[in-house]
Amino acid sequence: MQAGKNIYFLSDFHLGVPTYEASLEREKLLVRFLEEIKEKAAEVFIVGDMFDFWYEYRHVVPKGYVRILGKLAELADRGIRLHFFVGNHDMWMKDYFQQELKMPVYFEPKAFEWNGKNFLIGHGDGLGPGDHGYKRLKKVFRNPFCQWLFGILPPMIGIGAANYMSRKSRAKTGSSEEVFLGADREWLITYCREQLQKKHFDFFIFGHRHLPIDFRLTPASRYINLGDWISFFTYAVFDGNDVQLRSYLNKEEKIVRG
Repeated sequence: MQAGKNIYFLSDFHLGVPTYEASLEREKLLVRFLEEIKEKAAEVFIVGDMFDFWYEYRHVVPKGYVRILGKLAELADRGIRLHFFVGNHDMWMKDYFQQELKMPVYFEPKAFEWNGKNFLIGHGDGLGPGDHGYKRLKKVFRNPFCQWLFGILPPMIGIGAANYMSRKSRAKTGSSEEVFLGADREWLITYCREQLQKKHFDFFIFGHRHLPIDFRLTPASRYINLGDWISFFTYAVFDGNDVQLRSYLNKEEKIVRG
């Protein structure tokens, strides 16, 4: 890494919900954050669920989000490397980001290495034990034929139905995701421990959980969940030596540390 430069990680913006006004306010806050870090950023990782719903038709993408997409384009034009991991709400990515933003899109967790530190990064959905219903549903959503069937629906119908189901899903979970369940019941902690038996990683970086967590798995390995930009406005930054989990709105007291 270039001296004086950082790598930033953030996830779970869920732009589009619960209302246009609330989403727009959140989007403007994200743009302000990206503007503030652009001088120090070498790379920026968006680790899933940037949108509450996203589907790329052949010639159509969902309406809106011009501020965040414009800011990402600006960062890309400055030479900042951008990365996107699909989440469970925006898994139907194709090539729009690659073409417009030169932003690689990853569909599975991926390993990275900087300055001798090993990272495993992914959104986090469907990893670890449990959640078998979602894992079956994910296979359906990822199936190319099912995606093609959805794609033949007119955008007005397809996007409208998907937005309705997405809001319904979020209403069911609500604030229940904001409670730390304990190391033995957190599926992503179990997943990280399983991966450590195969290979050493200094840092596991995930989203999806909507709860900012900085948990020490071993003396030399940590699991960091990025929280969200709905309730916590948290992100992680790697300075070439260590990773810190921070809140943009000074809510560090709500970060779970263990």
